[in-house]
Amino acid sequence: MNAEQTRVIQGCAHGALSGEFAFPEIVGRLAKIGVERYHADYSRSEITYYMADGDSRVVATPHPHHATAKEFSASAVEAAVRQSQRNEHTYLDFIEKTMVAGCVGYFVQISGRRVIYFGRNGESHVEHFPNVTANTTAT
Repeated sequence: MNAEQTRVIQGCAHGALSGEFAFPEIVGRLAKIGVERYHADYSRSEITYYMADGDSRVVATPHPHHATAKEFSASAVEAAVRQSQRNEHTYLDFIEKTMVAGCVGYFVQISGRRVIYFGRNGESHVEHFPNVTANTTAT
């Protein structure tokens, strides 16, 4: 992974936490530099970004700790996703709401255009998203 890819990845992680970038912009920036997928791990407060060649980068994403519910609620995760799509809350709010819904993390499969949210016992909820253009300016 080169320095520019690392810079964009770190910028996307920071931009998500600060509210500077929304999901579509993050996915576009990551696709442009060749990121194939990423894994947000709530328990470790980090995101691992994977390149198509197998290279990866872990970025700390500190956020306030929230208790993760023992029961996974796919409908509550879906509701939090819909709120995000309508720009009704921040990424930090999204993390809290999905943790309360029993989510321990998620995988964004950029090339497969889906996000898989999962609970502590292997439960999951899948959200599909439209094609993302990789022509977003990487800054």
